[in-house]
Amino acid sequence: MSAPASPADLYRHSLRLLLDKDIPAWVALWAEDGLMEFPFALDGWPRRLEGKEAIAAYMRHYPDHIDLHDFPDLRIHQTTDPQTIVVEMRGVGRLVESDAPFDMTYIAVVTVRDGHITSYRDYWNPLAVQEPGADFTGSSR
Repeated sequence: MSAPASPADLYRHSLRLLLDKDIPAWVALWAEDGLMEFPFALDGWPRRLEGKEAIAAYMRHYPDHIDLHDFPDLRIHQTTDPQTIVVEMRGVGRLVESDAPFDMTYIAVVTVRDGHITSYRDYWNPLAVQEPGADFTGSSR
């Protein structure tokens, strides 16, 4: 696939890769010096991942813990910076360990440069990860 034409197209493609559980292809969308931030992270969870390698390590086991089925209610908003979008969505699926439903609300601020994600601030709901089986990060909580 050729590089998506816009940040919104790249983001939609990234969601498809997550649903396909293709984490290596998802990580390949990132710039080498990409930055992923989690302003609402709980104690013991990472708040900042610097570089593609750190992001890859963080996401490596995601599909073993969270089986995503869909991203309903996806809304992508343009900003005054044409390379930055604000995304509202839900991620729904199930927790692999417990088979419990997974339903997470997200707001993300994503910047794309030269066809790669350079910045991703993920304002996810920290209450959702307090369910058994949601901790895919190996945190020390």
